[in-house]
Amino acid sequence: MTTMTERLGPLLLKDSQRLGRQLAQGVRDADRFERDLVAAEERVAARRSAVPRLSYPEQLPVSQRKDDIAAAIRDHQVVIVAGETGSGKTTQIPKICLELGRGVRGLIGHTQPRRLAARSVAERIAEELATPLGETVGYTVRFHDQVSETTLVKLMTDGILLAEIQRDRTLSAYDTIIIDEAHERSLNIDFLLGYLKQLLPRRPDLK
Repeated sequence: MTTMTERLGPLLLKDSQRLGRQLAQGVRDADRFERDLVAAEERVAARRSAVPRLSYPEQLPVSQRKDDIAAAIRDHQVVIVAGETGSGKTTQIPKICLELGRGVRGLIGHTQPRRLAARSVAERIAEELATPLGETVGYTVRFHDQVSETTLVKLMTDGILLAEIQRDRTLSAYDTIIIDEAHERSLNIDFLLGYLKQLLPRRPDLK
């Protein structure tokens, strides 16, 4: 028989943490807890079924090294991918993460230094996945949020992710963070990299 604790494991990270705290403190209303648990199980099942069919443009260098990149992401908590402009890093790596099962228990967060890039990259990935923008793939920039409950990949500016850290120190909404254009070494990017370095030991599930 599956225990309550075992049922928490596959849930969305934020649901697992919330219900785990309730379980640790002692459940006063068992029926209500069970309803909440079932609803959480349905949420993660819906996200898992929302993962679209994935394909990779053969002409892109990243597509040709897809298996190597996937193995590195699967086997390591931190991966650095370097490649020429136009190699497909920005658009294909989120899809590789989806193929590995990332993005289900938490969002795949994908940062860009500029607002226009965040939107255009989101549009491109959504187009490649043949899904409407704001569903499987969404984006958040200052004054505009096009993300839904079904969003698996979230593009945003690095400033947006920094602001989210102020509200959620463990970034529990995410199971994967992609810092794009990290070589630009802006203050925002440096702050993010420094914070993530401190966070990763506390979030061994985060990649």
